[in-house]
Amino acid sequence: MSEPILATRNLRKNFGALAATDDVSIDLRAGEIHAIIGPNGAGKSTLIAQICGGLRPDSGSVHLLGRDVTQDSTQGRAQAGLGRTFQISALAMEDSVLENVVLGALGASGNPWRFWSRALSDTSLTSKAEAALERIGLIEHRHTRCAELSHGQRRQLEVAVALTLTPKAFVMDEPMAGLGAEGSKLLTAFLDKLRAEAPILLVEHDMDAVFALADRISVLVYGQVIASGTVEEIKSSRAVREAYLGEEA
Repeated sequence: MSEPILATRNLRKNFGALAATDDVSIDLRAGEIHAIIGPNGAGKSTLIAQICGGLRPDSGSVHLLGRDVTQDSTQGRAQAGLGRTFQISALAMEDSVLENVVLGALGASGNPWRFWSRALSDTSLTSKAEAALERIGLIEHRHTRCAELSHGQRRQLEVAVALTLTPKAFVMDEPMAGLGAEGSKLLTAFLDKLRAEAPILLVEHDMDAVFALADRISVLVYGQVIASGTVEEIKSSRAVREAYLGEEA
């Protein structure tokens, strides 16, 4: 079996007596969507923060393309090929859609301190940004102020920003949050195709989307992975039904 694109090994993070992540080892392989599910308070956000560089683990490691990136910054991991979308929007609301995506491309260029006005006139950056907006279906809104977008369009914009990194792996934190049925359907279809370009580690509460997309699912409860397997294996797991899906065994 080929080496995983992204992997955690025995990650642990405590906040006082609370083990937010407790010996978590997961991986993401080429061409797949690996979903992480679990109830509120399970430790999903803490796990994602450790994977993306916002939080250092107490022990364990994170590996990207076979390299230990545990000590790398968030920006360093992004430049190494890790693309992320956020549970809570990190967009610049007063800037235009195009400006938001150019900012993402600028960060990926390794020169984030370039003068902003020069960045906007750099055709290599604006072309990359417009290509990402075209793919996600927002090109007609490129001059729209971000604050004027619908919630669903902002989620799409976050994916477009991630695309500018030309990532080797995506980490997506609840991309369906706040989307209506039609928006979820469109984004599900897009992510289904995107996995061929780069695998996706998907944290999501929308179980219809998870079951439609995931090649594998890992279930996190109280900081521990209690089950990992295919959609059918997770659906039939007694431990998962009792701990998360809310069914009696």
